[in-house]
Amino acid sequence: QRLMDKARDILVNCVYRIANTNVSSFTSSTVELEDEEVKGKIIGKEGRNIRSFEQATGVDVDLDEEGIIRLSSFDSVRREIARRALETLLKDTRVQPVRIEEVVEKAQKQVDKDVMRAGEDAAREVGIIGIPKEVLHLLGELRYRTSYGQNVLKHSTEMAHIAGIIAEEVGADVKTTK
Repeated sequence: QRLMDKARDILVNCVYRIANTNVSSFTSSTVELEDEEVKGKIIGKEGRNIRSFEQATGVDVDLDEEGIIRLSSFDSVRREIARRALETLLKDTRVQPVRIEEVVEKAQKQVDKDVMRAGEDAAREVGIIGIPKEVLHLLGELRYRTSYGQNVLKHSTEMAHIAGIIAEEVGADVKTTK
């Protein structure tokens, strides 16, 4: 019983020390159209542009009657690339397959930079250095995922902090535990 009480005290202390207000972040999968003319540009002649966009991004595109474009994919990073590319194309006067490929490639590079930065920031926040770039990239991709309404990257950094506090309390190696 005494050991259980000690364990409960350690967990409560950890949660209390890092508790903060949690703001849920959700990945946007919709883009609003300004007018019907833009809708025609996105679709293209006989659907050529929209097919090219779907092929370049790997997401499904659905245009509804209210002027909303829904981007569907289980891959949240792809969905973010598609969202950024689509927003750029909506501002562009040239919407054609070659231009779509260029815009998607540019959005891919920007999202890759953002993913690496997010992974590096998370590792730095919890005090871990020397993580391989591939792992940092995978960590950074969690920025675009949510689970039960919480951002997975934020959750992971919080858990690393809690793990470090528990390790410190029980005399384990904090760095290894994080």
